[in-house]
Amino acid sequence: MSRLIVISNRVSAATGGAAGAQGGLSVALTSALRESGGLWFGWSGEVTDQFTGQISFHREDGVTTATVDLEEQDVEEYYNGYANRTLWPLFHYRIDLAEYERGFAGGYQRANERFAETVLPLIEPDDTVWVQDYHMIPLGQELRKRGCKNRIGFFLHTPWPPRRLLLTLPEASDLVATLFAYDVIGFHTDEWLQSFVDFVVLESGGVFEDSILRLEGRQIRLITCPIGIDSDEFATLAKGEEARKTFHQMRESAGGRAMMVGVDRLDYSKGLEERFLGYERFLIENPEERKEVFLLQIAPPSRVTVESYQRIRSSLEGLSGRINGAHADFDWVPIRYVNQGYPRAVLAGIYRAARIALVTPIRDGMNLVAKEFVAAQDPDDPGVLILSRFAGAAAQLTEALLVNPYSAEEMSDAIRSALAMPQAERIRRWQAMFNVICEQDVLWWRRRFTDALERSTSV
Repeated sequence: MSRLIVISNRVSAATGGAAGAQGGLSVALTSALRESGGLWFGWSGEVTDQFTGQISFHREDGVTTATVDLEEQDVEEYYNGYANRTLWPLFHYRIDLAEYERGFAGGYQRANERFAETVLPLIEPDDTVWVQDYHMIPLGQELRKRGCKNRIGFFLHTPWPPRRLLLTLPEASDLVATLFAYDVIGFHTDEWLQSFVDFVVLESGGVFEDSILRLEGRQIRLITCPIGIDSDEFATLAKGEEARKTFHQMRESAGGRAMMVGVDRLDYSKGLEERFLGYERFLIENPEERKEVFLLQIAPPSRVTVESYQRIRSSLEGLSGRINGAHADFDWVPIRYVNQGYPRAVLAGIYRAARIALVTPIRDGMNLVAKEFVAAQDPDDPGVLILSRFAGAAAQLTEALLVNPYSAEEMSDAIRSALAMPQAERIRRWQAMFNVICEQDVLWWRRRFTDALERSTSV
């Protein structure tokens, strides 16, 4: 197999002691790169007074990373602006939050040009290049402009919005056209793939047949390729010393009550407000059971300079305070709300101690927390996964209790059903989901995508 070059906005190779705030994508890509012996390139997260293209190399735990600093203007326009205030809300169906500024689009293009110029000398003729996510949609085209003939693939980790929503983006057709510089594009679900096809066919006159999308003499192969986790590694982690210690701490802290857990980056797409309101509905509708359960919500802050993220944090602090004030007693608090991340081993112990996981985003490309929760469970006494229908994971984890996160009533009913679920049913549902995450793990994801890319014809 040829060497794999992964390119993404941020680079953070995972280790066993990596912080819980580190995303599942980081863990997944690290696993893939260890197997291929490749290179991971992207932004360092640091700011420099003047962009020079100087690369910092680092090797740890079998993965080589190459990072570059960006100027303050790049960060504001490319990252805080177009990526997080334009594309992210749009791709998660929140056009009410999307901001369309010409300066954002210009900064996004400029940053991708700089990434292309910097990484091109690192790419050898036989390398396979794999670009990750919405931050770098134009990167393939910029590499082609500079003479890159390698196979280049692109994977989208977010949903792809429906055609009419995408049309609210002023430069939508031009942005979509840049994707035809890639050989293969991967999506988590058939739904996201079909939304992309609909736009190209209905708005640009493209033709789609046998997984090949053609437009104006160019073609790309489209595949559905849901990302997985290293299920064996996470299941082993959940039985390790640190996880066992956390498990016993949480069980002791619960005082015999059933613990529900939510672990989400602090983001409006995660449905945290709706989750709190659904739990409040349960407390109101089930007064006899309310003190038998509590919710531990772990929500590490993210994108703290973006106003919409400041608003969601303020809203959740107000909601949790109001719910606790209305329902708490001297020996019980319904919501434990924590704004920090934890190491993966600690999270594994928390998942294993939980009776229920609430994974209820209002829109999510995949959501690996759902898979990590399943992997961490005790096979003889597993917890119950309550999962949003609008998460990509719902297409695979069909034995979860699937809910509409906008419906507080459905959320309340699911919590009640999960608490009352017999052990035999919990085991049956868990086993089916565990089989899926083991069969379609992170290495399956990487191989499925890179095999399709290796079979493609490079430019």
